[in-house]
Amino acid sequence: MKIIFTKQEKIELLETALSWLVVLMMSLYGFGKIMQFNGATEIDKTVSELTAMEIMWTFYGHSLPFALIIGVFEITGALLMFFKRTRLIGCFLITTILINVIIQDIIYEVHKGALYAAIIYQVLTIIILWMNKTKLIAAFTILTKYNKPKRSSRKKIIRFIILFLMLIILFFFQYFLTSFLSHLH
Repeated sequence: MKIIFTKQEKIELLETALSWLVVLMMSLYGFGKIMQFNGATEIDKTVSELTAMEIMWTFYGHSLPFALIIGVFEITGALLMFFKRTRLIGCFLITTILINVIIQDIIYEVHKGALYAAIIYQVLTIIILWMNKTKLIAAFTILTKYNKPKRSSRKKIIRFIILFLMLIILFFFQYFLTSFLSHLH
């Protein structure tokens, strides 16, 4: 009995394989954040003696909760990518994380292997998004659709004045709220 896969089934197999590779690696990076930066602040050098990568490593070691939060987002993105139903949402979450990683790896001169790996996972994520471009275009179309209501010139002016007054009130509210809250500490 010969098993024949349709073109669509082959594309789905490729998409799933690409996804699972990114899922595996992002999960490993996410769980690795728990251990990766331990002891990173125990450096016997002055700041001016540190390499760019040592500065970044020290920062993450000093702010371990930040590194753990990034790890949680990496794992969450990986979990979302694992399932076909949430794969595209996972791709967007993973993309934001990977772009941040790539920028940091370039700026802080992290080992080239780590940079190349992040770029590869980002390219794979973009390929997965491209494979789902029809869904993305449909979603983007729905999200950006706006039915402009017909308003008279007078109503437009009154609406603008109300919006402007609301903006001023909200601005001062947030200003006083942040000032009040910062004085509590």
